Amino acid sequence: MPSVLLLAVMVCCMGRTFAAEPPSRYGVDAPELARLGEHAVGVRTLHLVQHGQIDVLAFDAAKGSAPLTDRALTVELWYPATRQPTLKPVQYSASLPSEPPAAPAGFSIPGIAVRDAPPLGTGYPLVIVSHGYSNDPLAMTWLTENLASKGYVVAAIHHEDPPITDRSRFAGPLMRRPLDIAFVAQTLQTTLGVDHLVDPARTALIGYSMGGYGVLTVAGAALDPNGGAVKLVPGGSLLPFARGGTLRDSISVKGLRAVVAISPAGAGALASWGDEGLRMITAPLLFIAGDDDRTVDYTTGARAMFDAASAAHRYLLTFKGAGHALGLSPVPDAMRQRLWDQDWFEDPVWRKDRITAINAHFITAFLDLYVKGDQSRAAYLDVPVAESAAGKWSPATPPLDYDAYSPGGSDITLWKGFQRNHASGLLLLQAQAR
Repeated sequence: MPSVLLLAVMVCCMGRTFAAEPPSRYGVDAPELARLGEHAVGVRTLHLVQHGQIDVLAFDAAKGSAPLTDRALTVELWYPATRQPTLKPVQYSASLPSEPPAAPAGFSIPGIAVRDAPPLGTGYPLVIVSHGYSNDPLAMTWLTENLASKGYVVAAIHHEDPPITDRSRFAGPLMRRPLDIAFVAQTLQTTLGVDHLVDPARTALIGYSMGGYGVLTVAGAALDPNGGAVKLVPGGSLLPFARGGTLRDSISVKGLRAVVAISPAGAGALASWGDEGLRMITAPLLFIAGDDDRTVDYTTGARAMFDAASAAHRYLLTFKGAGHALGLSPVPDAMRQRLWDQDWFEDPVWRKDRITAINAHFITAFLDLYVKGDQSRAAYLDVPVAESAAGKWSPATPPLDYDAYSPGGSDITLWKGFQRNHASGLLLLQAQAR
């Protein structure tokens, strides 16, 4: 075979192998805590029904009311499982809205989980995951599978949003995000707590984009009765759940230990809570955002939320130059043909598998510390310098391996768990509750 043709075949094969790698398993340049945990992972699908819910998308302006309906919710559940070496891991399939007038774009993502594998052990922390507007939780397996391998039961909600291309239906996600999250958390704390699979007293919330708006609201950020989110929902349907409303306590989650908000929506022009509402969160917070986010805005969004949520111990991890697309897996091959489809997944500047690996590292440290009580994880969050690129680690200081992780310590300011020359472009701020 001619050498040029041989090289072309090798490149093609390498490309297919790389594309087929499950996004929950990271590469050699990933920070230390991104790697998979010790557990095999199982996945199952749950079907829940919330009765008597207001359907704001069917609001009748003439009557001034909306009908009540039963809301069906599908939830994907990942969990530590007994190993099933003879069974093939799952292949996830989903779709996202494409650029009109094109039909939704379908894709598949390989996983490490085995469908309906028997659970291993009991008493795991419960993590509820809420996806972004018109997203699908199967596009977040970079995180859901990864956390399950580390001893968490992870429940990701299919919110069944209207297409993001039809902004006339924006009131639906505004109304349903906090209600869906609270309902699923409360239900699973009870049903999974009965068989002791989860410990309801150790619960965390993770939300991306519109999911960030949802988890912050459920975590205690009281909606402003005069804010944009409440006003955009017809018939005042969201008002009872806002600050001072009769139903506000119904969307709270007991046993809440930690909250992660990735590229969170809800602030800025939407003005969902105001500073007063954000000050009502007391659970520890981890915000993750890009400072070039042109969808929800960084300065009036995550950066302002971090400052306002002063009653919580909080962190803000910023990807410099990154945009909004921080919450989904690296782009599947099927989504590479149109820029619109690819932009659901990829950032214009950052390598996406690098983003998800860094996110997994810090989310693991944060949840292990505040949900599991593992104090050794504090060293990964208490970085000695806020700017990652300012960290130093002398080449003469052991360990000397090229790919060694920084051990931290008084004489090493390179962020703990990162490798030499692989800690640029990040900013990590921390603030104590007051």
